[in-house]
Amino acid sequence: MKSKLALVVKISLTLLFTHQFLFANDSLDNYRINGIDNLAKIMDEELTKVSYWSEYIKERDTRFGFTEEYSSILTCDKEKSTLALYVKNKDNQYEFVKEHSAFTGKNNGDKTEEGDLRTPVGIYRIVDKLSKETKLDSFYGPLAFVTSYPNIYDRYKGKNGHGIWIHGLPSEQERDSFTKGCIAIGNDNIECLGNKINYQETLLIIDNKKVSENPSKELLASLLSELFKWRYAWIYSDTNSYLDFYTSDFVRDDGMQYEEFKNYKTRVFQKDEKKTIIFQNISVIPYPNNENIFKITFKEHYRSDTFRFSGNKALMVKFVDNKMKIFAEQ
Repeated sequence: MKSKLALVVKISLTLLFTHQFLFANDSLDNYRINGIDNLAKIMDEELTKVSYWSEYIKERDTRFGFTEEYSSILTCDKEKSTLALYVKNKDNQYEFVKEHSAFTGKNNGDKTEEGDLRTPVGIYRIVDKLSKETKLDSFYGPLAFVTSYPNIYDRYKGKNGHGIWIHGLPSEQERDSFTKGCIAIGNDNIECLGNKINYQETLLIIDNKKVSENPSKELLASLLSELFKWRYAWIYSDTNSYLDFYTSDFVRDDGMQYEEFKNYKTRVFQKDEKKTIIFQNISVIPYPNNENIFKITFKEHYRSDTFRFSGNKALMVKFVDNKMKIFAEQ
């Protein structure tokens, strides 16, 4: 892992150096006089600029937001009881494949608690695939996909419950025209879906109505810029700037609230350690049924003298007055 991370850092710095060199004639002089650390700081600052991200996403498919990770996206419209599949084609565009009729929860509205017979509204990963080979009960048909409900936003809002799946229909029992909260489609359709997606690279977006499409590229570029301003303050131990990205009602997923988090981060930043922080597989997705709220996820590689981490990170943010405010973090 150490050698792999070192390679990632080396490649990233090389690419960023090339970008900076093309746009600043004094980059090589800067490197000669001040060394790589100073040049890295300049490149880190370049990544905070809206102009960089506007150019980066200009030709990218942002139909459902910005994402570097997912090869397929499922959207569920609870009002029309449909589940639609979009798959990234050879041109890296999300191409509509098929829309399936679906059963959803008996009761309308967003899921809030165990047993309320509602299908949740939100953004979810597919975390597992179940089949007859894994002794899936025939009530769920030949195949089922397990979602990540409750997600970070669900837990922040105090929702509970579990076991929200996309599955088939009973093959041996009678069925109702609704579910207890899952999304159910015909057995031929669930098998077809299983053949068309890599569940580990699939995002599920559920809304009370049709999932909105084509968020503003300008807005997405601004959010990506803000994300890397947050990273810049983190790398260079700018405590005040870093904490300014958090709301006063911020809650970390382990229950840590803002004041405790503020004191903890202040102590950590006072060490003023040299840090390497790399973000990969970034996604910025507008949260359904919530204006100006976004779910940001990425793979984080963090290294300092005293701590190392590589894993998935999730932020729930508000975007108001061109400023990103983090209110939940996992």
